[in-house]
Amino acid sequence: MKHYSAFAVAREALRYHTGWERAWRSPEPKKRYDVIIVGAGGHGLATAYYLGKNYGIQNVAIIEKGWLGGGNTGRNTTIIRSNYLQDPSAAIYEKARSLYEGLSQDLNYNVMFSPRGVMMLAQTQHEIRGYQRTAHANALQGVKTEWITPERVKELVPIINLDGPRYPVLGALWQERGGTARHDAVAWGYARACSAMGMDIIQQCEVTGVRSENGHVVGVDTTKGAIDCDKLGIVVAGHSGQLAEMAGFRLPLEGIALQALVSEPIKPCMDVVVMANTVHGYMSQSDKGEMVIGGGTDGFNNYTQRGSFHHIEETVRALVETFPMISRLKMLRQWGGIVDMTGDRSPLITKTPLGGCFINGGWGTGGFKAIPGSGWGMAQLMATGHSPLTEAFSLDRFKEGRFIDESVAAGVAH
Repeated sequence: MKHYSAFAVAREALRYHTGWERAWRSPEPKKRYDVIIVGAGGHGLATAYYLGKNYGIQNVAIIEKGWLGGGNTGRNTTIIRSNYLQDPSAAIYEKARSLYEGLSQDLNYNVMFSPRGVMMLAQTQHEIRGYQRTAHANALQGVKTEWITPERVKELVPIINLDGPRYPVLGALWQERGGTARHDAVAWGYARACSAMGMDIIQQCEVTGVRSENGHVVGVDTTKGAIDCDKLGIVVAGHSGQLAEMAGFRLPLEGIALQALVSEPIKPCMDVVVMANTVHGYMSQSDKGEMVIGGGTDGFNNYTQRGSFHHIEETVRALVETFPMISRLKMLRQWGGIVDMTGDRSPLITKTPLGGCFINGGWGTGGFKAIPGSGWGMAQLMATGHSPLTEAFSLDRFKEGRFIDESVAAGVAH
């Protein structure tokens, strides 16, 4: 009997239900494109999609070293929220959240968006002040969030223990219209739409060099040959620094692994997303019944995409205090992704010192929730040279001291 991997099963199901095969076949690249996007993850595919939809730029190649959605897009824990403190952050995340609400209809593909609500627990007096401050800022920004009491937390999450021995639950910042989506489906939906526009999604095609003339990008060298372009978008998450070096400039980024795990499936017991930043753990329940668990980044720079014991120990220990019932669960699987962290824990969506070259990266541990807004802004920047959504996230902010500090404001960058 022949056995298939989960990826192969998903791929064949996608072909059967949609008749879409072009992107999976990875066509040979043409000699020239108007735009090349490096990175066929959520942000890269969304950028290509909105270039085509909003600006009619459809002679586009999306180049991917591995396979479509095989990086952080397929490895994250799917949290979607927009309750950030700083105005530029709230604007782009709220744009993304609002686009997620209609994304299945827009792409004609079910991304399984579930606005189940996201709460961020306050377990110290400092967090109470911080989250109440964020709630006030969100009110001014037009982002609907609220501060809720411990009693309301218990009502929303019956399995929670409010009286933890170290960190009792003192309240929470609650965004009712936050939630989750199916990470693979977001990538597949955007890819299917890009392919329908005639764009080429070229997998197993690694960029080995960036070519330029007179300070302007003219193309890339790849393992499938040289490809010319007028504009280049680098959207490669944890490998942003390597691509930037090929293009002749450096980025204020560092690569760190972020790990997650899921439990064996159990009956429905929690229908919201809960984040506990003091103890640094977060949890939701998938449609299949698995408890999806994550925490903070590794304490050292690395490029691993696998799990490690210290993460299980630290993260699960923190969550067992708050959710005692999970102590009896078995772990089903564990994995890691490579995130790119800036000093202020905010992204880069910016022009670069190389003319015609743009970069979208630095999303750290919270990139999935931003995919539609990120693609929308990046496409506008590449097509017109300016975007109100991305203006604050330029490289110049580090030189000018205009930091968008979300490392403290968000408690954690997820």
